[in-house]
Amino acid sequence: MFAPYLLNAWVVASLVAVASGCAGFFVVCRRESFAAHALPMAAFPGAAAAALFGLGQVYGLVVAALGGVALLLWLKRGQRSDAATALLLVALLALGSLFLSLSGRYADSVYALLFGQIFAVGPGDVLPALVLGLAVPAVLLSGFRPLLLSALSPDLAMVRGIGCTRIEILFLSVLALAAALALPVTGALLVFSLMTGPASAACIMVRSPRAALALSVALALALIWQALALSYLTSWPAGFFTGVLAALLYLAPRIWRTARPAPRSPGLA
Repeated sequence: MFAPYLLNAWVVASLVAVASGCAGFFVVCRRESFAAHALPMAAFPGAAAAALFGLGQVYGLVVAALGGVALLLWLKRGQRSDAATALLLVALLALGSLFLSLSGRYADSVYALLFGQIFAVGPGDVLPALVLGLAVPAVLLSGFRPLLLSALSPDLAMVRGIGCTRIEILFLSVLALAAALALPVTGALLVFSLMTGPASAACIMVRSPRAALALSVALALALIWQALALSYLTSWPAGFFTGVLAALLYLAPRIWRTARPAPRSPGLA
């Protein structure tokens, strides 16, 4: 499990968890779950195009994910219907499928990009993951108060001179980078679970925003480490364990909170 040849997988997965846990907290607070699902889909054809033209995968992911931000903002501004948005996302997946088919590495590449293939991470993937894994939390933490205030009280944020549109563009751009980092590990279809599962559980378990952010990162790390260990021991896909554990992580505190008896208010004797 801790063999030297697996060290890169553990390092990259840990960086992905830190970035995803940090970004996921703001995803939950800002109710941007759709963006957390859509941006990995937008990044998918970028990675496929990079494979087709022989470029570095990370560059295709980043460029396509940032392009997805522009597309998402256009859809929001134009108030496009859910059907139009869904069809655009399907079109992006189809475009990525075409690129992979033309590259001659269709089956393996599709599996890796859609469902992740963390144990195939090589030494060349560590440096880009390190840059993105440190940059994403650094940017989000530096803008912690504006991001949180614009999410909880947009009117108060405007009164204090915080441009909500600029904050939204900044957040979506950082979210796109986090999605680009997570996609090779968990795949486009499971990035959503890594971002939302730990963060949702953390927001249920604690009320302090800073404590919830720290707990979100800790839970994301625990989740991805368990997924890697179980995948190594069973030879099942790490993406499967990531999705299942994220769902359980979200359900457990909700069930506990529902089952817990409500505090009794003092009454008259």
